[in-house]
Amino acid sequence: MAGRERYPGTGALPALVAHSVKRATDAGAIEAISTECEYVEDQGVCFVVRRVSNLARKAVARRLQRQRERSAKRPENPFLPYDERLFVCNLSPTHLCLLNKFNVVDHHLLVVTREFREQREPLGEADFEALAFCLEAIDGLGFYNAGREAGASQRHKHLQLVSLPLAPEGPAVPLEPRLASQAADGPGVADLPFRHAFVRLPSARPEALEGGYRGLLERLQVDAAAQPYNLLATRRWMLLVPRSRERFQTISVNTLGFAGSLLVRNGRELERVREVGPMRILREVGQPRTETARG
Repeated sequence: MAGRERYPGTGALPALVAHSVKRATDAGAIEAISTECEYVEDQGVCFVVRRVSNLARKAVARRLQRQRERSAKRPENPFLPYDERLFVCNLSPTHLCLLNKFNVVDHHLLVVTREFREQREPLGEADFEALAFCLEAIDGLGFYNAGREAGASQRHKHLQLVSLPLAPEGPAVPLEPRLASQAADGPGVADLPFRHAFVRLPSARPEALEGGYRGLLERLQVDAAAQPYNLLATRRWMLLVPRSRERFQTISVNTLGFAGSLLVRNGRELERVREVGPMRILREVGQPRTETARG
């Protein structure tokens, strides 16, 4: 256990993740959700829509968790204590890195606070220090589901990181081409049908991430302690999207939806995405953008 006291250098993180994935897979700790990738073009964006082959295991696990919570008359926390088999490394005195047990994409990481903090709590300096460490080591997409309406399934505060690209074909982040025309200085908005704000980052250092986050909250006048939102961050840019609800009909949408990656449970939901269009789905679960509310 003494090794748990050390913090790795950023250069060591990719190898640690690969080793941890193999160890957890061999131990049966990871229950990967297999999917098939489909592509849906909408308003010039090629959305990747992952159709799940089998979500039964995750549904059963969630149902059992709810049953235990009712019996104990208190919420269950899968991060306290966390499953030792999913441990990757300590990131800082305040955060550690775990593997996502029910991953849809490979090497899906969770950046978790050591002590319990509410998922609806605003992000702070320590959160961005941990996220910056991961982004420096891995060219990925960091994201945060702020509240249940934004797609959070657990109350314990955690950010997430997935490696890029998000899909075998197309841009690394499908929505990124729509953001590419933004000015290099200051928060801005792109030609998208939902309220959002976007900023280019001078670096992925903690102070740049935190400064970008606070600027986006201010532009959109979002109270991070009370309002649900999704935050996306790469080494190059950051996007913040206020939320109104977690689902469009039966289709659940988390932060990855606003990167251009949706998850559906069956062929019926896939056809609904094709019929309605991903952009309308994002508009419905976000907040409609109007001429009088340009942010």
